[in-house]
Amino acid sequence: MSESQQNIPIVFYDGDCGFCNSSVQFILKKRKEDIHFATLQSSFAEDLLKKHDITIEMDTLYLLRNDKIYSRSNAALRICKSLKGGYPLMMGFWIIPKFIRDGVYNMIAKRRHKIRAGHCVIPTENERKLFLDSTS
Repeated sequence: MSESQQNIPIVFYDGDCGFCNSSVQFILKKRKEDIHFATLQSSFAEDLLKKHDITIEMDTLYLLRNDKIYSRSNAALRICKSLKGGYPLMMGFWIIPKFIRDGVYNMIAKRRHKIRAGHCVIPTENERKLFLDSTS
């Protein structure tokens, strides 16, 4: 990753999850700034998250922003802040205690493979540069 890319947020997601891949597609369409993506299965994610003392949990969404890692509902809300339209208003959910937000997050995460079966992210040529763990 180049120096100029180091301040761009990175979303770490389960690359084998259809719901997660659909969410990445949604973020790509609605983003108002560049956001990088890496699957949790990648060595890039493993190495970077390990540097932050994070043990990867496949049912967890992680966001690296300004050298800080956010997970679960905190990551989701911070991602909403980076989207166009009314999505930044979702930050209002911060008033809900984290254990409740994460409880809802965990219910969705537990069922994520049933919510949306296999769905592969096929980025455009411009979007490909945002994926940090591509094998091509």
